[in-house]
Amino acid sequence: MTLAADDLETGTAGTARPAVLLREVAAAHGADLDRLPYVVRLLLENTARLSQSGRAGEREVATLARWRPGAPPAQFPFLPARVILQDFTGVPVVADLAALRSAAVRWGLPADAVDARIPVDLVIDHSLRVDLFGRPDAAAANTDNEYARNRERYVFLKWARQAFGGLRVLPPGTGIVHQVNLERLARVVATGPAAGVGGLSGTGEETAFPDTAYPDIAYPDTVLGTDSHTTMINGLGVLGWGVGGIEAEAVLLGQPILLTVPRVVGVRLLGGLKPGATATDLVLTITQRLREHGVVGAYVEYFGEGAAGLSLADRATVANMAPEYGATTGFFPVDHQTLAYLRETGRSREHTALVERYCTEQGLLRTDNGEGVDYSDVVEVRLDEVEPSVAGPRRPQDRVALRDLPSSFTDAFPDTRPAGSRSADEPVVRDGDVVLAAITSCTNTSNPALMVAAGLLARGAAHRGLTVSPRVKTSLAPGSRAVTGYLERAGLMADLERLGFGLVGYGCTTCHGMSGPLVPQVAEQISRTGAVGVAVLSGNRNFEGRVHPQIRGAYLASPPLVVAYALAGSVLLDLTREPLGHDAEGRPVMLADIWPSGRQIADVLEDAVRPELFHAAYADLDSDGATPDARWSALPTPPGDVFAWDEDSTYVRQPPFFDDVTPPTPGEGEVRPDDIVSARILALLGDSITTDHISPVGSIAESSAAGRYLIDAGVPLEEFNSYGTRRGNHEVMVRGTFGNIRLRNAMVPDREGPWTRMPDGEIASIYEASLAYRAEGVPLVVVAGKEYGCGSSRDWAAKGTQLLGVRAVLAKSFERIHRANLAGMGVLPLEFPAGQDRETLGLDGSERLTIRVPQIEPGAHATVEVERAGGTVTRFEALVRLDSAAECDYYRHGGLLPHVLRNLLGEAPG
Repeated sequence: MTLAADDLETGTAGTARPAVLLREVAAAHGADLDRLPYVVRLLLENTARLSQSGRAGEREVATLARWRPGAPPAQFPFLPARVILQDFTGVPVVADLAALRSAAVRWGLPADAVDARIPVDLVIDHSLRVDLFGRPDAAAANTDNEYARNRERYVFLKWARQAFGGLRVLPPGTGIVHQVNLERLARVVATGPAAGVGGLSGTGEETAFPDTAYPDIAYPDTVLGTDSHTTMINGLGVLGWGVGGIEAEAVLLGQPILLTVPRVVGVRLLGGLKPGATATDLVLTITQRLREHGVVGAYVEYFGEGAAGLSLADRATVANMAPEYGATTGFFPVDHQTLAYLRETGRSREHTALVERYCTEQGLLRTDNGEGVDYSDVVEVRLDEVEPSVAGPRRPQDRVALRDLPSSFTDAFPDTRPAGSRSADEPVVRDGDVVLAAITSCTNTSNPALMVAAGLLARGAAHRGLTVSPRVKTSLAPGSRAVTGYLERAGLMADLERLGFGLVGYGCTTCHGMSGPLVPQVAEQISRTGAVGVAVLSGNRNFEGRVHPQIRGAYLASPPLVVAYALAGSVLLDLTREPLGHDAEGRPVMLADIWPSGRQIADVLEDAVRPELFHAAYADLDSDGATPDARWSALPTPPGDVFAWDEDSTYVRQPPFFDDVTPPTPGEGEVRPDDIVSARILALLGDSITTDHISPVGSIAESSAAGRYLIDAGVPLEEFNSYGTRRGNHEVMVRGTFGNIRLRNAMVPDREGPWTRMPDGEIASIYEASLAYRAEGVPLVVVAGKEYGCGSSRDWAAKGTQLLGVRAVLAKSFERIHRANLAGMGVLPLEFPAGQDRETLGLDGSERLTIRVPQIEPGAHATVEVERAGGTVTRFEALVRLDSAAECDYYRHGGLLPHVLRNLLGEAPG
């Protein structure tokens, strides 16, 4: 079954019928469907469908049908149509499933007792590293290196593809997961057998991709993904968001997740973007505005004339960065722009017709500006007030107007030297110099207008004789092969290559730390002088230490601005009034001189972006993830339903999460964990601790605990790869937990990095300290500030925390996904009472904490006793952030995976 074939749904569009009739459901509960936000309509459809199989009740259906602003909290189940994984987060998910199957078989269960119950796509896109750049063979050489480094992981995934019936694997070189999802995988409307559960029926007769096998049932395409930026698909009218790998595992096994009736924030977009402003500038503005307004955990839905006028690609750019403004979604309902995009990207005529008919009949096709919908509250953004911007140097929500970038940098790094002319004896790298410029990331490479703008600006710069300094590492890593297709068709690839922005491969690179080594002389100068080099990238994340360990400042920017700053060579230049450089005659070349007009961009798009390019980009992929690429085809596919774990592997090892699981005993009462008694504080952390701080994704230092482990295992330094690629090995990951070089633990105020202080005053690495505490049987606690666990949906941030022996995390507030992951690993998430935190309590890390939870239930409180060195005890009540009955069950059993295994064992005959 080829993904690009026109006959995917041929003959089915006319016969597919809705699984539920939304207007009838709403009317049955006295509700006006047309007043409901579109995200609520989709949640209502899902819950009503689940009710047909008894997996939801009429009360939950009624709650959603009668949704109103300010509705009281209530929970309801949700099961998506499919799950999507990228390889960094997907390999641990698959490893957990494989380990769960191994454990189940050891206890006498059949192998197929553990299998994916809904369709799963895993796109290998995060393992590409930019080792080489600026040369014609860079992409091929980088991909060769990728296969060499990741052979064990890829062989494991090929085994998983044949062992798990619902899993499809898309190989390296396909593109970035979210862009592939947008351009090819997303259906908007799915067809299949799943009237009751939105996925596989569980009858044993299902197919992994049932859209053609059972053409008579139609329902909305919804998706959960193990990457925060799964929200990008909201731009296509597909409801989806990122979850932790632990939540994804529950969904894969057919367990609906429990959601809370949402607060829906309507964002009214007015007017249109003025010349010179891009979709990147818009999303940076929206991110800043919504962070100020406060939408954490809310569902954001866009409406208004400005929303209707945005291209689908611009909508996807805005939707992509929902995690950066803190929302669960950044949703644009289906409209005629959606239908046009489906046609433009090569979806079949039959399927596009099905989408239009289904959404029209179900009240899911928006044909106006959405002004008649009720929202919890409304934020207005005028598009004509958006100005050219960047964001940084450390957080994506810190928007900076282009003219203010120099002062933004000097404010962030007050000890930097002022800009000025560069003499012959100056160091190669000065503070504020751009040392890395990357056009990358799903956020912007999915947007043809932005990519064409970058190409046209490069053409204008080359024609004026401008060049990029050799100290700047430049790269182009687009999210699909369609991008290079239309750039080549327009003749713009050659212009980008002239400035060093040649193709380095198709995948997610710089955005998550796979930027590769800097220019050697630059790396040496930064190490020797401490100069603050800067990265400029068209990405969505720029947290400290993420892009590159030697780069302290990073700014997010549109693709054309990435090119511009590569040419300028420094962020200490105001590009609104200072030149990018000078031409051969010594005349200044201003950014405005070569910035492409909207008409120029539109003309290129009209000629170059064609459906056949998207057909060509995906035509060689089939349902097995097969490809003519000899490297993928040459990898062996291990046989068998149970994986043969290799104890000597440094990439994929059997995780220890089932080591202590015992079968349930007949008549077993409520299982509950012991109280946490006399725990020590492992780390005392501040606000906005990201999952990057907790579980780094980038390179592994030779001197780190993980580096020493790899050396002892015989792995040479050049083959260390990264934490992200070694997520299938718990021994590496637990040693890397809290291993970020920029981590600040208040227990060791004069150091950055993975350090803590022992009770005797000795400073030790966090990993070594955990071993010492484990040997003494001492439980551990982490204490933190606001927004603990923000950033990527990284399950290893919770897994590593648990493996270190941490029993609870006490914080002022949590990021949604990380809090759920902690619960899923059996780690207790606790919130300080209002008005209290580590400062008001005077905690310095030397205290002992005892935590007692009388009732394990949503909304419960725990008594926390703080015993200080002198024997005094302070008590307070902390909120237990186990937010659903399912999370309470996970905590009781020590985590989701032990809970699932014990359930399977309890249901086994005999």
